Amino acid sequence: MIVQQKKFGNEHTFDFGENEVNFAFKDRSGSGDVDIDYGAIPEKTSTQIERNEWLRNVGLLWLLIGGFQVTFALLNDRPLSGTGFWVLVGSICLAAYKWRQVRYTVFNTDQGSLFIIDDAKHDQIVEELVSRKRERLLQLYGEIDPSNDAARETEKFRWLHKRGVISDDVLSSRLAEIQRIGGGRNSDSGDVLH
Repeated sequence: MIVQQKKFGNEHTFDFGENEVNFAFKDRSGSGDVDIDYGAIPEKTSTQIERNEWLRNVGLLWLLIGGFQVTFALLNDRPLSGTGFWVLVGSICLAAYKWRQVRYTVFNTDQGSLFIIDDAKHDQIVEELVSRKRERLLQLYGEIDPSNDAARETEKFRWLHKRGVISDDVLSSRLAEIQRIGGGRNSDSGDVLH
């Protein structure tokens, strides 16, 4: 499954593979791509807003020039006609600076970062990543490893449950099975949900 996003010259492509997502990007600063295993996607995200700083700087400069022209005309009893032009241009640039922004939801991982543009496809991409992360964690850690310590296996399934990967019923079932396999060693009797 491939989902593409475009906004103000930013192009992002999410290629959802079986075990990992390939995130490719292209913007005015360059291009690149990164492969991120679904299991490495963090629970928490951050928000980043990208604005065109050039528009802000030029807008402020033109406002300053326009303000100087208007003040000079008022102090020297000159006509104001034409003196507000740079104030108008500067105001338009500042309005464009505020309007032309790109908001991202960012997932930072050790393998790289995923930048999801806040547009009509944003929620679809986030939901797909979260869903595939759960599936991947279940694939990697969803089975009981009888060679592992019972306490560590109990901790593993509680961790999966806390992240919404397994339900209460599955957690209870797995904890009961760990208790049975381990014969009660290295786990306490209060581990099974009631």
